Amino acid sequence: MRSVTIWPDMDASTPAASPPPPAGCQPRCVTTNSTTPDDGSGRRPDETGQPGAGDEVRAETVRRLERAMGVLGTAVVARMESRLAWFGRMTAEDRSWIGLVAQSGVAAFVDWFKNPARGRPAITVEVFGTAPRELTRSVSLQQTVEMIRVVIDVVENQVQELAAPGGEQQLREAILRYTREVAFSSAKIYARAAEARGAWDARLEALIVDALLHGDREEGLQTWGSALGWSRTPVIAIAGHLGDQDGEGVLDDVRSLARRSGHDVLAGVQGERMVVVIGVNDRTGARDPITAASPLAGMFGPGPVVVGPAVTDLQAAGVSVRAAVGGLRAATAWPDAPRPVLAEDLLPERALDGDAAAREQLVREIYLPLRGAGSPLLDTLSVYLEHASSLESTARMLFVHPNTVRYRLGRIAELTGFTPTDGRGSFVLRVAVTLGRLAERDGLLTG
Repeated sequence: MRSVTIWPDMDASTPAASPPPPAGCQPRCVTTNSTTPDDGSGRRPDETGQPGAGDEVRAETVRRLERAMGVLGTAVVARMESRLAWFGRMTAEDRSWIGLVAQSGVAAFVDWFKNPARGRPAITVEVFGTAPRELTRSVSLQQTVEMIRVVIDVVENQVQELAAPGGEQQLREAILRYTREVAFSSAKIYARAAEARGAWDARLEALIVDALLHGDREEGLQTWGSALGWSRTPVIAIAGHLGDQDGEGVLDDVRSLARRSGHDVLAGVQGERMVVVIGVNDRTGARDPITAASPLAGMFGPGPVVVGPAVTDLQAAGVSVRAAVGGLRAATAWPDAPRPVLAEDLLPERALDGDAAAREQLVREIYLPLRGAGSPLLDTLSVYLEHASSLESTARMLFVHPNTVRYRLGRIAELTGFTPTDGRGSFVLRVAVTLGRLAERDGLLTG
């Protein structure tokens, strides 16, 4: 060490031949750690860009690296083929791109090591800029990390031969710093790809849900579903209100919950309404729509949650989506409806709300079977409903025994699935019979 005497109002750059300081001025000593000759700036020569021993060692190391670049790139690819089983299973084109990336990485490292004043290396452009964007689909982030580890091993094993005498530690530190930047850049690239893919998936999901609801572009549904990895059947739709929840946040939560259950899922927000389409995973034991939909019902906002009928595949999912959305619109007419509720349980409300599909289903599944069974059943049901569901009154009007009325009501329940003696069942039957008679009047029924 050495001491430099500095007078007040003067600095270390003051020439040694300067006049003595004024009387009464006290000097102060500054101790420096420099063991090299002072050039007047207080820095060592290699910090000013002037040639020094470290620069000569670096320059020699650079010359050795430049001569070995081709060998290093080839060695990296050869090591990948021997250590990474998945690398050998890739297409020739993808292996060629990876080899090019490895060569670019070695060349970019040599250029960066040659010019340390550049600061942080531009990995994204210099290394990964040579590869097509589609390569992120062929090579996962985990595989990229494995490749980086191989590159580090290959270069570190040759440090003694690559570095100039006395420059081994300098080269090792440069390798560590450079590979750290490569790792961070890799993570950034895959994060951006994941964000872009997620945004694209969300837009495609919204497009599919809209197409299912409006019944158009159905010819492309299977292709779109395949792009999203759709494979599950049967398919059901769930509709409910969003409430005051954040749309993007709740959609992410719905997708996460459905996928944890093993279901395929499509989801979209349409104004205040959220529609979810799931391909049910049969292994979960969710064999009926309500069982599959119940875990997701809590993700919707306040109000009814309606589940459409199960259909065979995504191509036919529009039937389920339209039934669920129609049921959601009409559910206000049944305040005590369970949550979730089947769209088929809301058939009378949907029919009264103008849902043509619900009207047709009620006539087909209730009125036509009753009419086909003969007039006694249809007449008995009509009289029973008109006389406040009274067995005795119905029997008197039909001139039959009350047990006969009871038997006929049982047959009606067997044929239609709705019990006339139940309040909800009698309501469904009344609407179905009314719609059937109107359809018959208009000549819409055959047979």
